[in-house]
Amino acid sequence: MAINKQHAIDPDKCTACTICITACPVTAATRKFRGPKMTGPALTRLRKLVSDDDPMLDYCSNCKTCDLVCPSGVPISTLNMMAKNEYYKTHPRKSKADDMLAHSEKMGKLITALPLGSTFANLGVSIGKAFNMMGAMGITKDAKMPSYASESFISKFKKIKQTSYPRKVVFFSGCYINYNQPEVGVDLVKVYQKNKIEVAIDENFVCCGSPMVSGGYIDDARVNAAKNTAILKAWVDKGYDIVTACTSCGLMLKQEYQELFDFAGMSEYAAHMYDSIEYLAKLNDEGSFNTDFTPINKKYIYHAPCHLKVQAIGRPSMELLPLIPGIKIEEADAGCCGISGSYGFKADKHEIAMKVGSKLFARIKDSGADLGVSECGTCRLQMENGSGVEAIHPLTVLRRAYGL
Repeated sequence: MAINKQHAIDPDKCTACTICITACPVTAATRKFRGPKMTGPALTRLRKLVSDDDPMLDYCSNCKTCDLVCPSGVPISTLNMMAKNEYYKTHPRKSKADDMLAHSEKMGKLITALPLGSTFANLGVSIGKAFNMMGAMGITKDAKMPSYASESFISKFKKIKQTSYPRKVVFFSGCYINYNQPEVGVDLVKVYQKNKIEVAIDENFVCCGSPMVSGGYIDDARVNAAKNTAILKAWVDKGYDIVTACTSCGLMLKQEYQELFDFAGMSEYAAHMYDSIEYLAKLNDEGSFNTDFTPINKKYIYHAPCHLKVQAIGRPSMELLPLIPGIKIEEADAGCCGISGSYGFKADKHEIAMKVGSKLFARIKDSGADLGVSECGTCRLQMENGSGVEAIHPLTVLRRAYGL
């Protein structure tokens, strides 16, 4: 069945119940942000009459917790992002960090194209943090920044010899897996092959645009959305399902494109989009998920990313990982980690991000877990930075359990 998330931008559907304010992690962390209802529906009404010069909406992290709890189905975070896009057309940016973090794909392409590019880039980040040169660009020195891989996922994928199976998917790897953690993409291919699924990629995909939307660059995201939509629809027309292993990419492609843009075919391809673990849970429901595991005698703690929760697909990782013999795994259930994509990397937002994530950090530390688990790459960085406990993708856990 097609998934139609297209919303009429109607702030009057908001009944001002204020449940979004009580649920907003940023509002709880700082008085500088007066909450989703005020910046979204309330000020959207005002913006229909006069221009809005309130910079408060810059504090919205786009975690989408407000959308999740709204009983009226108002796309509050989308109203905020649209307003941010309009605001920065006439107001100066606070720092260069906004542009850099919103367009991280450009940096990834540049670095992987240069000999020893990742080595020099990672060294540059370390030196920049040590001498607080990052601060001049508006990036905090206190966050754990993603390092660049020496070889991209797409390059690694081309070296993997797969067995062909009737069941096929196309994998949208996204920038983080392609340039920063390609091993997660390799884990996906290995785990899917173990489940008799053939994986394809498409080198014409571009950044999903999620960091652009959060940074107030919706016009740039629209360009990427047009390219990706045409490619995704073509794959679905050929009979492929689509999987992602980054919850922000998945949310953007499946839901936010439909909320923000209006390209033909979006709801049709969105009906064939899955989170990578959700797709394996679907196999489990069909009785075809491979449970030929070797025991893992470790304790894990699982954190559900906000961008997974808002997709309303449950907790597929907490359905599958407990099937591994010997494993001990519990859900943290401690709210947002605070990083919200690149929000916590910004110098003026890092303290807020760490305050938002403090409950989760304490929960991880108190659990005594050997490892943290989460589907989101930047959530994993924030978990490690706040708790000191290494965090991995659920696909990595499954690959280890298969002994691959």
